[in-house]
Amino acid sequence: MIKKIITADNTETFLNEEVGESYHSQTGAVEEALKKYVLPCKIKEFAKTGKIAILDVCSGLGYNSAMAIDVALEENPHCQIEVFCLEFDPIIVGKVLEVDPPIKSLSFYKELVRNNDLKSDQINFNKNNLNITLIIGDARETCKDLPENHFDAVFFDPFSPKTAPEMWTEDFFKEMYRVMKDSALLATFSCARMVRENMSKAGLFYDDGPIVGRRGPGTIATKWI
Repeated sequence: MIKKIITADNTETFLNEEVGESYHSQTGAVEEALKKYVLPCKIKEFAKTGKIAILDVCSGLGYNSAMAIDVALEENPHCQIEVFCLEFDPIIVGKVLEVDPPIKSLSFYKELVRNNDLKSDQINFNKNNLNITLIIGDARETCKDLPENHFDAVFFDPFSPKTAPEMWTEDFFKEMYRVMKDSALLATFSCARMVRENMSKAGLFYDDGPIVGRRGPGTIATKWI
């Protein structure tokens, strides 16, 4: 059962009542997308180069990568933007039609949903200098088909380590390492010790991310110090 809720910044998200967690921080869904993912991953700086590739892991409603598209296009309207979204549940993807946050580029995700059958394993959306690929399935498996050394930014946003520990394993982080460019940044909301230990075992170097709406920081990871 998925129930719509309003977060503290007056933007909408959904609560997965079966899992017992919401898809965004209840302190602010849009705030989280910008401050926990887009800014720490330096999307604006990458956009200046004229080309950026983003991996949105457990993309849900698409807020994180849609916000990144907004920021990238504002910085450089001619930037070539490629986004891969990995999501297990097509139901939450479809719920994008029921929300209206102040993220302009979420309109692309709505168009993707309106024009495609979410029962497909993979959906592609192209418009001007933007390419979005939505891959439905278990991200731990679908990520194995992604190209090596390809992504500038990884938004890592599964349910929490307590609820979904299988999504925070050394093996999964090894896949993230594999697909990240040497200059890439990975951002996640969790600072759990198990998460950081598994990142380290996978070869990633971590540091504190921003503190947004909670006591602890998020985590930023790179392939090199």
